[in-house]
Amino acid sequence: MLLLIYDLCLAQDYALRQLEESPRHHEWVEIEYNGRIVHSFVAYPEVSENRLAVIVIHENRGLTDWVRSFTDQVAEAGYIAIAPDLLSEFDENHNRTSDFEHSDAASDALYQLDPDQITQDLLAVQSYISSIPAANGQTVVAGFCWGGSESFRFATNASGLSAALVFYGSAITDPDQVQQISVPVYGFYGGNDQRINATIPETEEVMDGLGKYYEYKIYQGAGHGYMRTGDDPDGSEANINARNETWEWLREILDEI
Repeated sequence: MLLLIYDLCLAQDYALRQLEESPRHHEWVEIEYNGRIVHSFVAYPEVSENRLAVIVIHENRGLTDWVRSFTDQVAEAGYIAIAPDLLSEFDENHNRTSDFEHSDAASDALYQLDPDQITQDLLAVQSYISSIPAANGQTVVAGFCWGGSESFRFATNASGLSAALVFYGSAITDPDQVQQISVPVYGFYGGNDQRINATIPETEEVMDGLGKYYEYKIYQGAGHGYMRTGDDPDGSEANINARNETWEWLREILDEI
């Protein structure tokens, strides 16, 4: 267990440095609804006008330092960003991700969550962040791995979204659910991630068949989780390049909304 904790902390050192060196305003907020609290991390851009907000859904290890650092990077690009901790109030001993003994325990807990609770949490977060004084009312959802799948699923449940960004997450292919999607869905995939990439043709077929917008890019040589590992200065060249190229496309998408 100690080794797992050490490995997790070590893997996030570069993310903590990025957060500590950021000049942008960060804050923790408690979003309350129906007697429940969702702890969320918010990063603000240094801009002079109201901006679009991006909801960042974490990976299957919960709200880690890297997810917070990505949230700050979104703010650096000029957008408000909020990362909810979907492990909030998991039980009486675990009020947020940081309360779990190690990342495996957080992951185990995450897969026990009620999908309807996840949806309601995200809807509450969307309502909150779209209505703060600095926001322009538009929201985009972006998620990674497990969060990528939840980003796709949220597009089937939410109204008022402007886009869904799915980073190497599996898709929703039930036609009845896909029919509910009313926004463009953008997919970001690593070339060395066939577990996920093998599902792309079916996703494309269902989305196209129902007249839904689905555009994606596959970054050759990159692996699953390349946005996180590509942020690491010691990461592989392929993952770093894929991360940088993804940011170019991501900025284009957000700037056009």
